[in-house]
Amino acid sequence: MESIMKKRSAAILIALTLPVVATAQQPGLEQAAATITEAGYAQRINVIAHDSMGGRNTPSAGLEMTAVWIAEELETLGLRGGARDGSFIQRYPLRSIVVDSEASGLNAPGTRLVFGRDLIPVSGTTVTGNAQGGLILISGSGTLETSEARPFAGNHVIVVAPADSDGVDRSMRQRLSALITAGALSVMVTNSSGDESWTASARRALRPTVRKAWGERRAEGSFAPILQLRMSALREILEPHGINASSLQERSGSDIEARLVEGLELTLNQVVRDEGILAPNVVGILNGSDPALAEEYVVFSAHMDHVGIGEPDVNGDTIFNGADDDASGTIAIVSVAEAMAALPVAPKRSMVFLLVSGEEKGLWGSEWYAENPSAPIEQYVANFNADMVGRNWSDTIVAIGKEHSDLGETLRRVNSEHPEIGMTAIDDLWPDERFYFRSDHYNFARKGVPILFFFNGTHDDYHGRDDEPNRIDHDKAARIAKLIFYLGVDIGNALNPPEWNPESYRQIVLGR
Repeated sequence: MESIMKKRSAAILIALTLPVVATAQQPGLEQAAATITEAGYAQRINVIAHDSMGGRNTPSAGLEMTAVWIAEELETLGLRGGARDGSFIQRYPLRSIVVDSEASGLNAPGTRLVFGRDLIPVSGTTVTGNAQGGLILISGSGTLETSEARPFAGNHVIVVAPADSDGVDRSMRQRLSALITAGALSVMVTNSSGDESWTASARRALRPTVRKAWGERRAEGSFAPILQLRMSALREILEPHGINASSLQERSGSDIEARLVEGLELTLNQVVRDEGILAPNVVGILNGSDPALAEEYVVFSAHMDHVGIGEPDVNGDTIFNGADDDASGTIAIVSVAEAMAALPVAPKRSMVFLLVSGEEKGLWGSEWYAENPSAPIEQYVANFNADMVGRNWSDTIVAIGKEHSDLGETLRRVNSEHPEIGMTAIDDLWPDERFYFRSDHYNFARKGVPILFFFNGTHDDYHGRDDEPNRIDHDKAARIAKLIFYLGVDIGNALNPPEWNPESYRQIVLGR
């Protein structure tokens, strides 16, 4: 960092002896920008937002295919790999956690209930364990304090009540928490409305839960899971003991009632597989042309992941293609890379093209990259992030974050120098939605890198199956890519890097 500051100081001293002039025109600028076309953009987005990519969930085979395709595109352009090993794909660690349905189950006298068919996990799936004890039945409605639940300690508890899509009615969450805190061995919820949605719920519940494998404590402590128990399975447990499960259903609107089932013991065993997996980011770098500035980096980012595959809609469509979110931004950044690579002389600073995964899970890929960058993060001078840039207004884009640094003024100037783009960059229209903190640029901002976040806002197809490539405004997205390209060249050749507004730096970077 010290050497960089010395180089900047020397450059400033030289500049003070020269007349004030605009940044020198980059050779071949317009010809390079012309490589970004509506047709080329459409061709590329149709690849990664195709059904064959399976919605690009993190992790998934479709995401891996997307990462390989992008890496090959960047390599073909002549960029170098930006991962620490020199490749184009940076890997970061995740955990895949799932109940082993074949090895797990609930034993009652004369019967064994199995995961998937008879019961499914709602929470507490991170712990392997087993527990043997009696059975308490709770029916009716109302709150339950921990002190009131203490007599149920050391027993399994079955609660018969309405259930939502997560298997637990929201009004019951306090009651379940009180039972676990009081020492119940497990809490099993049976939907008093019946088993109509069981098959879909079971499919969701038995999918692996994916978590990042850094920066979070692993779940520890006692084995006390919350489960959903099928009504037919409840009947199988209770009928040999002369208890009519239907009578419990009928009490769902009555006052809360608890009873111990005499002479009945249940044994619950749950086996959890917790496996490490690796997810991809794609990183390509165009080296800067000025030895004095090539160790400084401008990073262009977008997230290549989406939310994968879900239940069929009325048309039988199961794939969330994520064309706008965020295949649109991904292809915009690949298009910027193509234009940068087409320049006869690269900008003075180095350019990093970063396509991350895990954004939909919680900005995971960009968090990992910001902690493990291609070069020290202090050498990154700006980040341009594109997330959802292919819909809504044809001539307007929201530029979030422009008030926090002088990148806002740079954007105004560069956009005015290129009226042919026909794009108006406006302020954040939805500050209450806190979009500034909800995309990958934020992981750079909190590290002290000034950012601009290009975003067209959400729409009715947001996180829906109808976010398809045929709904993308390819011309608009290509023009936004050109604007980002011109911005990158300007910052890449600028005498000084962008500067934060002091108050924004204090709040966003220093957190005070």
